[in-house]
This record gives sequence, C-alpha cells and structure tokens, in this order.
Amino acid sequence: MEDKRHKEGRADSGLGYEAQEVDIKRVVLIGLGFLVILIASLILIDQFFMVEKENVVQNVVLKPESISLRELRAREDEALNSYKVLDPQQGIYRIPISRAMELIADEAFEGTRTSGEH
Repeated sequence: MEDKRHKEGRADSGLGYEAQEVDIKRVVLIGLGFLVILIASLILIDQFFMVEKENVVQNVVLKPESISLRELRAREDEALNSYKVLDPQQGIYRIPISRAMELIADEAFEGTRTSGEH
C-alpha cells in the first residue's frame, strides 16, 4: 500500500520527502517572471537616478548666474548696442552693431551698383 501511494505521486509523511515530481515548466516560468520584474525595476531605477542627476546639475551648475557674469553681459550689451564718442580728434565713434551692419551692407550694395554701371 505504501509503495502504491509512492508510485502514484502522493506525499507520505512517513517517507520524509516530497514524493511528487517538481513541475520544471512552472519553476522556469516563475523564475523568468522574477527576472523580467528585476530587469524592469533596474531600468526604472536607473532612469530615475539619471533624471535626478540632470536636475541636480541644472540647479547647481547651470542655473545660478554669477554677479560677475551679469556685469560682463551688461558691459557687452552696452558696447554692442550704444553710441559713444571714443576719440573726437580722430573721428572715432562707437555705433550699435546693428547700425554698423546696415551701413556696411549699404556700402556693399552701392559698390556693386556703381561697379555694375561701368
């Protein structure tokens, strides 16, 4: 009788071990499921930390603007966009860069117009 239960795959408390065979397919599927969940979790955690790192770099390094940088930009803006007499004896003046580009374009246009008439 004992051998019959053992052969049928039923557990017997007197044997000291599980008499049924392990379902390998089920074990492999559960293992693969855990592996997929583990890999997905690692990818999500990696993406989270990459976004957080970019936020820290933005807030600590790129966002703050120093006082000296603001002063430099103000001086550059003034130099590029204002009129000023630099040397009145020699006739040296500073004009806004946009106006200077217009004058140079007009001179180039006039030069091509007069050279084309010859």
